Amino acid sequence: MWFERIVAEGLAHNSYIIGSGGVAAVIDPRRDCNLYLGLAGQHDAVITHVFETHRNEDYVTGAPELAHRCGAQIYHGSRMDFAYGNKVHEGDRFTLGTLELSVLETPGHTEESITLVVTDAEVSREPYMVFSGDTLFSGDIARTDFFGLERKAEMAEKIYDSISRKILPLGDGVILCPTHGAGSACGTTIADHPFSTIGYEKRSNPVLAMGKDAFVSRRTTDSPYLPPYFRQMEIVNQEGPPLLSSLPCPRPLAVPDITDLIGTGCQIVDIRSPTAFAAGHIPGSLSIWRDGISSFAGWFMDYKRPIVIVDDFTPGIEAVLRQFVRMGYDATAGWLAGGFPAWCRTAQPVGITGTCTVQALKEWLIHEKLFLLDVRDRKNREGTGHIAGSRHIFIGELPQHVHEIPRDRPVVVYCDAGFKGSLAASVLAMRGYPDVTNVLGGMQAWIIAGYPSEE
Repeated sequence: MWFERIVAEGLAHNSYIIGSGGVAAVIDPRRDCNLYLGLAGQHDAVITHVFETHRNEDYVTGAPELAHRCGAQIYHGSRMDFAYGNKVHEGDRFTLGTLELSVLETPGHTEESITLVVTDAEVSREPYMVFSGDTLFSGDIARTDFFGLERKAEMAEKIYDSISRKILPLGDGVILCPTHGAGSACGTTIADHPFSTIGYEKRSNPVLAMGKDAFVSRRTTDSPYLPPYFRQMEIVNQEGPPLLSSLPCPRPLAVPDITDLIGTGCQIVDIRSPTAFAAGHIPGSLSIWRDGISSFAGWFMDYKRPIVIVDDFTPGIEAVLRQFVRMGYDATAGWLAGGFPAWCRTAQPVGITGTCTVQALKEWLIHEKLFLLDVRDRKNREGTGHIAGSRHIFIGELPQHVHEIPRDRPVVVYCDAGFKGSLAASVLAMRGYPDVTNVLGGMQAWIIAGYPSEE
């Protein structure tokens, strides 16, 4: 038996490949799938099965792409009609050399969610490993709010029953392999653990410790953030995404190319640091740092208009492109050749936003009437407190609430460390706000400086 976990950073997405006897299966593959083919080749194996534990909401499935390249069969849960692949049911079994993968139907996160139980007949008939998809995470249980308010309690009951009646009885020593890790939008308190076991979750998972009634009650009142691109992913992953055959090949773009694209309404993503963006950027740019693309692009970007990437330098641009591809953004036109300095050398217009230190903010609050905007998520605002007098609007929901922000006085934005603040400043600047400042270091710097915060 051989086994690998593949992590798509940013999305906190785990996919897996497992094999024995010259054949292999991939579970919940990402769209850029060459890695799976390479791993199978290293083990002199052929990928024959591709399993999807459910219709994912936060990334484009790689199952059709991978199956197209290697001839494998795709398998889904039976409670949803997919435009591709084969339905599986409770108790279905698949053999890979000495391994057996058996199907458990575990609805709750979605109706068609399945869990795959692995046994290795060469060693024992006891379960060895379980691929739990988006049902049970390390330290958390997946969200259950995708079916609207009227079904929250129903889906919460389903996922709790799926876990307590089907997954937990498999045995304390069984290795738990979920599809997401810490930072995923599909959970709220996922632990930063590469693996777990069923026994460890029984003893340490605070959500399981709540008991069913308390869990269902909590889930009926919870309102987790829902990125708008999730709905697009649901459609794409049910119908099947376009095949790529290879990654899209955006090209370096000269300044005249960029100006032409701006005239057609392109989307400009500036992936530089908050300080670099504030000092100067192409007007109308969205400030999203490299590691934040997977988490925040889906809140602000559409799937039709071409995308232009701006950096100071271009090394590592392929990693940025992969993040867009995994989320279904295939319309990337290219990147600014020569980086932002090339834009400046041709005397093009430059946008500027303000920055300030926490020390300057402290003085500013005493002497001037500001609109102080906190764009962190609820968990961080409640966990570390907030600056007195700040208005809270989560960064992802800022476009819907922008009318609540005044234009007749300075707007000062802060977040955890300054990156989401830069994104918020860019969103406001795009909407014509004349005086926007991002607090460098954010709440982290405010606390380190010893300044007071409110609960």
